[in-house]
Amino acid sequence: MHATRLSNGLRVLTEPMAHLRSVTMGIWVETGSRHEAPSQGGISHFLEHLFFKGTTRRTAAQIAEEIDAVGGVLNAFTTKEYTCFYAKVLPEHLGIATDLLADLFTASRFAHEEIERERSVVLQEISQLEDTPDDWIHDLFSLDFWAGHALARPIAGTVETVQGLERRQLLDFLAARYRPDRVIIAAAGGVDHARLVASVERAFECLEGTSAAFHDSAPAPRRVVHVHEKPLEQLHVCLGVPGLAQSDPERYAAHLLNTAFGGGMSSRLFQEIREKRGKAYNVYSFLSSFRDTGYVGVYVGTSAAWVQEVIDVVRTEAQRLARDGLAPAELERAKEQVKGSLLLGLETSDSHMSRIAKNEIYHGRDISIDEVRGMIDAVTHDDIVRVAERLLGQGIVACTVLGNLQGRRLDDEVLGL
Repeated sequence: MHATRLSNGLRVLTEPMAHLRSVTMGIWVETGSRHEAPSQGGISHFLEHLFFKGTTRRTAAQIAEEIDAVGGVLNAFTTKEYTCFYAKVLPEHLGIATDLLADLFTASRFAHEEIERERSVVLQEISQLEDTPDDWIHDLFSLDFWAGHALARPIAGTVETVQGLERRQLLDFLAARYRPDRVIIAAAGGVDHARLVASVERAFECLEGTSAAFHDSAPAPRRVVHVHEKPLEQLHVCLGVPGLAQSDPERYAAHLLNTAFGGGMSSRLFQEIREKRGKAYNVYSFLSSFRDTGYVGVYVGTSAAWVQEVIDVVRTEAQRLARDGLAPAELERAKEQVKGSLLLGLETSDSHMSRIAKNEIYHGRDISIDEVRGMIDAVTHDDIVRVAERLLGQGIVACTVLGNLQGRRLDDEVLGL
């Protein structure tokens, strides 16, 4: 990996990979929904949409035509802590991709008529999420678990906040957060570092200044059971406990623990709840980690008649892991599964581009694949027991349910909180 910091503060990272027949370049901005005031909910995501709606040089249609003309991909996404705009093309078209991304990022018009048109699109996106309960449950869980904190709020905002966003607010947020000291240009695949640095320096020389300071603290988790009633065929359940930050030294052990707990078809939760009992089609555990905090979650879609049994199984398996850790064969299987998934997930230029950018955001340095594999292999049984006790030994802290309980009672007592 090569890294250069330009005179205006912008960082350029590349991972040249001559064997790949593509190159992906991304503009990463260290800002997301976490950095929004309550009244600004969804502003980062709204801005992400608006960058594609025309610049001083190109209309929205011309932007789409240029990337299509070279068979490329141009897209963006917003998270709670960063926003990314990226293009994937053949190496010979990297110059076109660089020019397009720079134009979007430095010369978007944010015309009034486009703001109003795209506002309707974002509102439809929010409505679509609420019609997808197995996705919506995760937003509801965050709202319940970290109530009152910016990390709890949905990335897309709410109907009320999005309707209230005005052009002046959008431009002020851009001026405060989209400064070169918070911007990373990352590229992987068929790329030459020196050439890209020269291109980026020319294309982004107009960016200047520093971003406004943003101070916040980690959210405090709430012990809560919250049922969101909705007429659905299934109950969607999310259970959680406080977890780890992105840079926590025990993150490798936590990933192995999660893999064995509910991270695949051979995991304890999948085998016990789906295969042995037939009480769910979809069940899994996951780690959700941020700069300074995180949580371990379990999702399951089941029926009202089986919800208590399913919760009991999750609690029992969590207690077993906190008490006994993993058997030697189970630990080795988890290590090979995590390493295999890691390597299989890095077969494309976009995945490598994301890897180097996220390493810069959360660790401030490149963490090589060999280093990650070595840290995974170094995890011992004692490490697993320690992190299992730390994460799962506290018992289930919070539960969010979406659906129709059909008159059944679900509260702290039945959850064992």
